[in-house]
Amino acid sequence: MVTRRAFLGTATATGATTLLGGNVLPVARAGTSPSDAVGQRPARDAIRAVNADTRRNYAALKADLINHLSPVIVVQNDHRGGLYSLVSNGQALESLHPVDEIFELAKSIAHLPLGIFTVIAPYLPKHVPAFQSARIDPHDLDIVAFKGPGDGWIQPLKDVSATITTARRQLDEAKLPPGLQQSCANILDRSREFIEDTIQSPSFDMKSFEDYSGSVYPNIRTNMYWASKVQVEGVADIMTRWRRQLGDDAWKCLYVVVFTIWTTSSLNQNSIIIKKFMDPAQAETHLIDISTAEIPSKPIPVALDNVARIVQDNIAAEMIFYTDTKLADALKGPNELLSDEILRLLGRAPGAKDQAC
Repeated sequence: MVTRRAFLGTATATGATTLLGGNVLPVARAGTSPSDAVGQRPARDAIRAVNADTRRNYAALKADLINHLSPVIVVQNDHRGGLYSLVSNGQALESLHPVDEIFELAKSIAHLPLGIFTVIAPYLPKHVPAFQSARIDPHDLDIVAFKGPGDGWIQPLKDVSATITTARRQLDEAKLPPGLQQSCANILDRSREFIEDTIQSPSFDMKSFEDYSGSVYPNIRTNMYWASKVQVEGVADIMTRWRRQLGDDAWKCLYVVVFTIWTTSSLNQNSIIIKKFMDPAQAETHLIDISTAEIPSKPIPVALDNVARIVQDNIAAEMIFYTDTKLADALKGPNELLSDEILRLLGRAPGAKDQAC
């Protein structure tokens, strides 16, 4: 059974969509006389007042439930591997970054090809080369390469090179694990070489950049290994400690909310690890992934708002739609309640997927 708790991939940072709609301005229909429209308004406003009462009472229940939510773990994905907060009865008991600093350092160097790309991308030739014709959308390339040929990239690349030089000079003092240190050194050296060669030319194209990025690919994979290793270890440690602190009975009732940017929401790294430490019978419904355009500045209140909606909708769905389990699941899950009716009106079978553009 799909439930809203399972995945809130389209939820915004202000909360999950519910059965209750927003206010809509009345629209006069063709053929309605002015006198009829005036007479209809009080009656229709009275109908809207019913929904206003429902929405007000719904919000009041949700606000009360927040103070009874326990235990909840809120995870804010970030460049340090995630900020973890343990919440009980609406209050944060502890917040910390459990992942070793190696995570951030390994990813910092692995991101160098992306950093260089972002400088040169607007100046790329707009023609997709034959070797990339099956993988790159010409329209996307046209948008990214919006400046076209020019030399505005030279000084920014020099600035990047200066940053690389400083990091390379001090790399030994960072005391990274030997394998990681060598891969970081290789990425830094090769990146600086690419920048120097490109500035000296002074030109580049997609092929020259891909020759560079391909040459450091094995080192990027090494950095990915180290980042993943310390993240698994750090999350495992905090989940184990908090489970021991709460006790097995409370842990079975645990909700976890993970905030992530949409572009990294599928198979989110924190969710993958966390699921392993949750009660198997509850993990599918109590692990909530929320993808957002921007991570909320106050993730705990937003997370609790969503969990409170989910909890009360779970009970409301079964009591209101007890004669229709499919509709009950829709209220509890991510589907819009009107979706099946709309699909039928459009002549499509419920569950059919839209075709890509």
